[in-house]
Amino acid sequence: MTMTVELPAAPQAPVAEPRKSRKNNPEKTRENILQEAIVEFVQQGLAGARVDAIAERIHTSKRMIYYYFGSKEQLYVEVLEKLYGDIRHTESRLNLAELAPQEAIRRLVEFTLDHHDRNVDFVRIVSIENIHNAEYVKQSGAIKALNNSILDSLGEILRRGAEQGLFRSGLEPLDVHLLINSFCFYRVSNRHTFGEIFQVDLSDEVIKQRHRQMICTSVLGYLQA
Repeated sequence: MTMTVELPAAPQAPVAEPRKSRKNNPEKTRENILQEAIVEFVQQGLAGARVDAIAERIHTSKRMIYYYFGSKEQLYVEVLEKLYGDIRHTESRLNLAELAPQEAIRRLVEFTLDHHDRNVDFVRIVSIENIHNAEYVKQSGAIKALNNSILDSLGEILRRGAEQGLFRSGLEPLDVHLLINSFCFYRVSNRHTFGEIFQVDLSDEVIKQRHRQMICTSVLGYLQA
């Protein structure tokens, strides 16, 4: 009698999962480069910033950065455009035109104080650009166009306020914009020297709330009919 020996079945090769195609996302790549460039320019200034350091942070090459931005200086210009664009775009969502004039001013003042307080990088980059006498802002038509929007918005609020007898007539939107930003910017740009000289912590929430009320009262007092 012949015995039949059954051999074990050969193991089946695992079914390969379909390979996911890598999708290039230029906008995400640009955004990543810009975010790391902000860090580098804030820490090192324009002169000391290195494209190599930015490339290392996002695991890419200098060649890739130059592909998207052309040069370190152009990257710096686009960092300026991004930071100014962020504050102007957020302002546009405050719906100031839907508020009563006095409430619109109060909301704008509070937003500006909070934005500068939370976005120290914006304050530092603007300070760096002032060291360069606005050389790179001059190269950007986008920055000028972006910042005209807040003057248009302020002008409309002041016009409505004057028509309702709440604000003085003849107020210049640029002057009011400067009044608001001078206080809000200074308390961030000079917080370390001011804090050390006068032994005060400007990041303290109680002091911040006091300053918020003070600047709102000051601006509305200046505008009052």
